[in-house]
Amino acid sequence: MKFNGYLRENGAAGTRNHVLVLSCVSCANHVSRKIADAVEGAVCFCHDTGCTQMGTDLEQTQRTLAGAGKNPNAGAVVVVSLGCEGVSAEKIVEEIKQTGKPVELVRIQTCGGTSAATAKGIETAKAFRKELDKLEKTEIDASQLVLGLECGGSDFTSGIVSNPLVGYVADRLVKLGGTVILSETTEMIGAEHLLAARARCPEVADKLLAAVENVEQQAKNMNEDLRGSQPTPGNIEGGLSTIEEKSLGCLAKAGSTAVNEMLEYAQIPAAKGLVIMDTPGYDVESVTGMLAGGAQVVLFTTGRGTPVGSPTAPVIKITGNAQTAQRMAENIDFDASPVLEGKESLEEAGEKLFELLMRVVNGEQSCAERLGHCESAITRKGPSF
Repeated sequence: MKFNGYLRENGAAGTRNHVLVLSCVSCANHVSRKIADAVEGAVCFCHDTGCTQMGTDLEQTQRTLAGAGKNPNAGAVVVVSLGCEGVSAEKIVEEIKQTGKPVELVRIQTCGGTSAATAKGIETAKAFRKELDKLEKTEIDASQLVLGLECGGSDFTSGIVSNPLVGYVADRLVKLGGTVILSETTEMIGAEHLLAARARCPEVADKLLAAVENVEQQAKNMNEDLRGSQPTPGNIEGGLSTIEEKSLGCLAKAGSTAVNEMLEYAQIPAAKGLVIMDTPGYDVESVTGMLAGGAQVVLFTTGRGTPVGSPTAPVIKITGNAQTAQRMAENIDFDASPVLEGKESLEEAGEKLFELLMRVVNGEQSCAERLGHCESAITRKGPSF
């Protein structure tokens, strides 16, 4: 199976052709937004990190920013730096350059302030946009796709309908040679042994179990027991009773294939097929990690409804709740409630969802894209100093 996308110099395939304005630090967010807002076809990646971080926390932020710039949906990148932040803007630029895409650094302090830096950034982004507009789509094999899986605002319909539908699509893509990233380590608690049993080798299983144990220990260090504090109040109101029930529903998104790799947050997969990324349950941070890992599209299930999108990749919203589909119609791409009502089989709806995925990959905008949602945030490993 093929799709029409943008082939990058390093062989990666983009489903979109954005000019990405990448902020290195929260102090550069304002300038970054002004640049992106002034250029048609530009998108902005902003966040609240990048300085006063140490050790593995700083390394993770650095890796995430570089990964966001390397995502194949970005055809060119304007990196915006304040000039004295903790992350290395130069290293970010050098990593992005390795993909072969155009990238340029704008330093606010060197330019002389907000207005001058904004003007330089706009000039650079417009020049990049002009060149990207010359790039024509080409036919690319579906094995080049990297699909991110996410769920948020889960309710009783999530584990029964929408998550199994995503699992059906995940299996379809794996069979085509593509890559699928399952995220949200906290939402594996109580069912992690089921995923570990599907691991390609003992090393992958051990890494998975260690990640779950680590996140539980982090909560205990804050005098919390995740097995007692989950599901969230919103989940409970939506009909979920235990963390195990929530986790079983989450795992349904992973389909039935073997787990081939366990990734750190924002790590680019080395393996094809189903892989797992160690991310938090917080939707925006989780999606950001998968984008930095190279996901060009995201399937996002929601029972109660959420509008979250992303800067670079289309986010497709699926719900199994008919009331949510009606109440938040402008945010929901796929209404799976006919399966719950017995009007449609899981396989029939799964094929429809797969067809929608391929239409979006080929250029059809998701609801989040049409509404301009571009939320982004980087998860932390430690406090600010």
